Amino acid sequence: MYMSLLTSSERNFLGAVARLAYCNPFLPVRATYEQEALGAEYVDGESVWSMPVNEPERPRANVWRIFELLEPLVMRLRDKLRDGTRGASDDLVLYEDGVLHLLYQRYYPKFFATSFSTEPGARNWRFYQEFQVDWMGFFDNAGVEFPSHHEVRHTFACFRQIQRAFEQTFRAIVGNSLPAARLRAAVWESIFTHDIRRYRRTLFERMGEFATLITGPSGSGKELVARAIGQSRYVPFDERRLTFADDGAVPFFPINISALSPTLVESELFGHRRGAFTGATGDRKGWLEACPAVGSVFLDELGDLDPAIQVKLLRVIETRTFHPVGDTAVRQFSGKLVAATNRNLARDIRDGRFREDLYYRLCSDQIVTPSLASQIEASPGVLDELVVFMSRKIAGDESESLVAEVMTWIKENLEEGYAWPGNYRELEQLVKNVLIRRDYRPARAESADPLEAFYDGFRAGRLSADEVMGRYCAIVYGKTGSYEETARRLGIDRRTVKARIDSLPG
Repeated sequence: MYMSLLTSSERNFLGAVARLAYCNPFLPVRATYEQEALGAEYVDGESVWSMPVNEPERPRANVWRIFELLEPLVMRLRDKLRDGTRGASDDLVLYEDGVLHLLYQRYYPKFFATSFSTEPGARNWRFYQEFQVDWMGFFDNAGVEFPSHHEVRHTFACFRQIQRAFEQTFRAIVGNSLPAARLRAAVWESIFTHDIRRYRRTLFERMGEFATLITGPSGSGKELVARAIGQSRYVPFDERRLTFADDGAVPFFPINISALSPTLVESELFGHRRGAFTGATGDRKGWLEACPAVGSVFLDELGDLDPAIQVKLLRVIETRTFHPVGDTAVRQFSGKLVAATNRNLARDIRDGRFREDLYYRLCSDQIVTPSLASQIEASPGVLDELVVFMSRKIAGDESESLVAEVMTWIKENLEEGYAWPGNYRELEQLVKNVLIRRDYRPARAESADPLEAFYDGFRAGRLSADEVMGRYCAIVYGKTGSYEETARRLGIDRRTVKARIDSLPG
């Protein structure tokens, strides 16, 4: 007969801790679970986690207060189990989750220090032995068979991955706006899915089979997102050698498709045999073959991929196999594929420039990077944050004076609601221009294709009703060359068409 291992209040607390431990840390729901766990002791003000740039990074009060409450509770429960108390299965699962959360927080500083240390031999993870002793004290020596059957080596590897994924995402994607928080949350789900319990049980070995497609405007940080995902893969731990298989550096192979000819893109991806084409003076191993199981290949500007190579890439995704150029031998791709584009692939599919079957092989996991303008609209303080962040990277100790110069220039020279067509890349160039010349000249020219400009403005919600009508009149007039024909097609007066077109700027 089972005795009650937990009181009602202990069960509520551990339930909140479990929900907290398995939630997406970059979504506001995390704060809800912290409040459930702490009640009146909850400290408000940390609903969205973003890297602070205007003030020093501080310990998170709620995280460590929960740890302070959790540690003595878990120790008491361990002692009750050792003394013969046998709880129901649900209570044992809550105990397991409490122990895992406790161990993660207890060893987080050591994971952090080892991951970021540059000292020789620092990547020999000797504290695993200490971790293993703690683990045995909570699980192996409790005299109970636990429902979840956690394994120490795998858990250690998961903890290291969680710590690294958090740091990669937290430090790469800056901004306290809700769009930035959602982007960090989307990256987290690309790494762990929405259900981290299921990921830990089985999916950790299979996430490389899912390609990730990142879309968004040019300069909006797609490669930052790709690196955060690619460098946060699960890596097995070797407990005999006390090290990870990657030795701390997860391989990431980026290819900018728009910067290379189709022949070079094909060679970079698939490799080639000697004599396969002019200039192939020796055998070359491509990134797909060089990439290990824990690595990733990143295809930037995917929309520019040659149709013939699209066919070969489709085979890679479907079968995980390929042939080097000029070779008949089958090679295996073991890593993860990440792709990015700023193009409208749906339109490219319709126009025959991109294969529909390839798109549907890539879109199982999609991330959309927000524009800088949408971030600033949601949270105007983001602009200050990003200027500080970029100034520190560019000017180091001189960043404080540079920030003041940049913000003054923006206030005096850019209209309110400036669209930032170049996104983060444009802001970074503005900071550099102000540093060098104390001036910046934004490119204000409209898109060469008025239809593209209309689509962009319409999607972004930047056009007034009069502008929508005026631009549409101009587009139809550009096709007909006649005010009369334009008026006939649109069902309005010829003079209205001319007035609408004449009212457009420039």
